[in-house]
Amino acid sequence: MVTNSTILDASGNPIKRSGLTEPQTSKLAQLRREFASHPSRGLTPLKLARILEGAEQGDIRAQHDLFLDMEEKDAHIHAEMGKRKRALLTVDWDIAPPRNASATERKLAGYAKELLQDVPNFEDVILDALDGIGHGFSCQEIEWERLGSEWLPKALHHRPQGWFQTDRETRTEIRLRDMSLDGHPLQPFGWITHIHKAKSGYIARSGLHRVLAWPYLFKNYSVGDLAEFLEIYGLPLRLGKYQTGASDEEKATLLRAVMSIGHDAAGIIPEGMAIEFTEAAKGASDPFMAMIEWAEKSQSKAILGGTLTSQADGKSSTNALGNVHNEVRHDLMVSDAVQLAGTLTRDLVYPLLALNKGGVDDRRRLPRFRFIFDDSEDLGVLADALPKLVGVGMKIKTEWAHERAGIPMPEEGDEVLSVSAQPPAPDAGKGVAAAVAAAVAALTAQDGSGLDAKSTDAWNAVMVHIEDLVAKSDSMEALQAALLSAYGGLPLDDLRKVMAQGFQVAALAGMADVLNGK
Repeated sequence: MVTNSTILDASGNPIKRSGLTEPQTSKLAQLRREFASHPSRGLTPLKLARILEGAEQGDIRAQHDLFLDMEEKDAHIHAEMGKRKRALLTVDWDIAPPRNASATERKLAGYAKELLQDVPNFEDVILDALDGIGHGFSCQEIEWERLGSEWLPKALHHRPQGWFQTDRETRTEIRLRDMSLDGHPLQPFGWITHIHKAKSGYIARSGLHRVLAWPYLFKNYSVGDLAEFLEIYGLPLRLGKYQTGASDEEKATLLRAVMSIGHDAAGIIPEGMAIEFTEAAKGASDPFMAMIEWAEKSQSKAILGGTLTSQADGKSSTNALGNVHNEVRHDLMVSDAVQLAGTLTRDLVYPLLALNKGGVDDRRRLPRFRFIFDDSEDLGVLADALPKLVGVGMKIKTEWAHERAGIPMPEEGDEVLSVSAQPPAPDAGKGVAAAVAAAVAALTAQDGSGLDAKSTDAWNAVMVHIEDLVAKSDSMEALQAALLSAYGGLPLDDLRKVMAQGFQVAALAGMADVLNGK
């Protein structure tokens, strides 16, 4: 039982509301005084291997500082990761009640959605959480406040991955670095901790940036080599000539002029000296560009599952292949959404309900955060198929039909659309006497063949009454109601027979209207 002073976290442990008013990191001032170490400076294969190996042994700071540099220095990684992370910002979200939800559970889900809509800059929460795609995890610290009788996040602060470490025993628990050997456990209800598995493995090895690190390194070498190549081979050789017996000062003057004239396009030299420009040495940049293109294609494949959604070289890109690659990107987006939805349910939806409603007794019945993907069927196809399927006896749940149509179920008190009754056409019923008479005759012959004259006359009277009801009804629903009102007291089998005959008469009357051009 939850008391007024304590609540239960997601693991069932009691915590106090009073401990939520102060962020956990406010007591760890040394973290705020730290600056990134920028290990990408002077990066070599040996240095990269040491950084990655150190992260596997628990020292993850250098690895995540490197990952920050990679996104900052490599425009291609930045652009592709931006596509991957921002894709979910275009998708609507909802708080879904559990399956077979009661009215109370549906109301609780609606309350949780209202609270989340009041979270400031919720789009930034999603974007910051998806920073875990590259790093393997992302932590946002929740700063709580009480507004009236409700607890709400005042702000959510993204904390650098370098502030954290993993536990030594399992290497799967994220803890704050507090200068102790094992670190400090994260405060319950104080964090949105999104552990994103781009691949299986320990947290330190599950981030996508570990895959991108090696292409980044090789591309970095090639870009540097290309810059040096352009400096050497891109400009003509400047050759200075001085007279025999020139002093050291004159030689130095000539050298300065030769060095600066290529950049400044101007210079002066003593009379009698000369500067000649010779053709630049022959060379090609193709090998460097080939390595750069390989690295960028590898990065695109790792991040987006393909290359044709990010580059179009006119040689290998086709619309058909691009569509296939877009499908791959959709699969990745759905996978990212499923992982993030579980985190937000655990670390945001549940704390909001626990703080404001005392939690949920059975956590299996907890309302769940979900992203809404438009997997609905074509409305025209669905509208045509459902009546036919129901007509052959299929029992279709209304909730399923709403889901497939992409139309939300109405809440209590919502206004809903309905079919408006059409006014009867002028002279409705005229011109169908022959069709109705033929139908009555056929039905009488079918159903009265075995009857005596007295019974046949009685049945004919019934059919005449039905004919009159058909003429006066302006819709099938109105005819059904009239038949039930007129013959509701009949035994069930007889009533079914009367209604069936009536509907047959109505159908034939409609066909006659069409034939008569009405």
